[in-house]
Amino acid sequence: MLHQSTKSLLEKGKNLLAFSAGGDSTALFFLLLQNNISFDIAIVDYAIRKQSKEEVAYAQALAQKHQLLCHVYEAEPITHNFEANARSIRYNFFEKLIETYQYDNLLTAHHLGDRLEWMLMQLCKGAGCVELSGMQFIQKRENYTLIRPLLAEDKEVLLHFLDKYNIHYFEDATNEDERYTRNAFRHQFAQPLLKKYKKGIAKSFEYIDQDKALLITPIKINKIKDFAYIEGNYSPRSIVYAIDNYFKSLGHIITAQERQMLLSLKHNCIIGRKYSITKHPKGFLFIAPYIKNTQTMPKTFKEEMRKLRIDPKLRTYLFLEKSLVLFLSRLLA
Repeated sequence: MLHQSTKSLLEKGKNLLAFSAGGDSTALFFLLLQNNISFDIAIVDYAIRKQSKEEVAYAQALAQKHQLLCHVYEAEPITHNFEANARSIRYNFFEKLIETYQYDNLLTAHHLGDRLEWMLMQLCKGAGCVELSGMQFIQKRENYTLIRPLLAEDKEVLLHFLDKYNIHYFEDATNEDERYTRNAFRHQFAQPLLKKYKKGIAKSFEYIDQDKALLITPIKINKIKDFAYIEGNYSPRSIVYAIDNYFKSLGHIITAQERQMLLSLKHNCIIGRKYSITKHPKGFLFIAPYIKNTQTMPKTFKEEMRKLRIDPKLRTYLFLEKSLVLFLSRLLA
C-alpha cells in the first residue's frame, strides 16, 4: 500500500511519523513496520477531547513495544480558528523535532479522500490545475522532505487493513462535526464520490500531476535568517506555487485573494499583514517580514536604499537587520 515513488526515500532516510492514533496514522504505523522501515512518532495533544490522553498513552505504548521514540507535545488551548492554528502548532512542533533529531523525512497519513476533499474545496474557491492538484506524494521543504505514502489509497482500504489484523485505533468524534468546512466536504461530497468513482478519481489525479509538472518550473528560494529571495525570471504560476509552499513551511496559508495578487505581481504586496513581497528591477523577488515604518531612518540609509532601488515596504526591516544590507549590496552589484 505504500506508494512505490516514496519507498526508496523511506528506506534510506531518518523518518518521523505524524501520529494521531486515528485510523489513518495507525494504518501507516503498521505498514511501515511491515515494510521494515525505521521511524519515530510525534503526537500533539490539543486537550479538546477526553480521549486525547488515551490516544497519547496508546502512542507511547506502541512506541515502547516497537522500540521507537515517541515525542509528545501538549498544546495550549486554542480559542479561535482551530483548524488553522492546530495545523500551525503541530508543524512547528514537527519542524523543531526535525531540527533537533536530524530527521530527513516527515511522514503524514493523508489518503485519496483527503486529496479529493482539498481539491473540491479549492474548486469551490476558484482554482487552476496547480491548486487542484493539492497534496503531493513527495514535497521538498527547507530542511526536510514531506512524504505522503498513502496518498493513492482510499480510507476504506486502510480500515480493512486494520480490521484484518485486529489493530486498535481511535475514532475522533470531531471528524463528524460538519461545522468544520473540511468535514462538511468529506461527508457531503468526497465520500459519496469515492464510493462510486474511486478508480476514475485516482486516474484523474495522475493526469493532473502530469499536467502540473509541465506547468511548473521548480524554483529555489534562497534564505538568510527570515529574509528570502528568488533570482531569475519564471512564469507567474511557478512563482506562486513556490511562494505558496514557502509560506506553508512558515505556517501561513495564503488566501485566494493573495494568490491572485501574486499571479499579477503588478504591484509589490503585503501577505497576511506579516510579509512583504517586493520585485527588484534586476530580476529578484524579495520576501521578508513586513514591519510598519515607525523608525526614524538617517538620510544616509535612505539614500543607500534609493541607490539599491529597494522598495519602501522592505526598508524598515532592513534598517533593523543591517547585516543584510551589505549582502544585498553585493547581490545587486
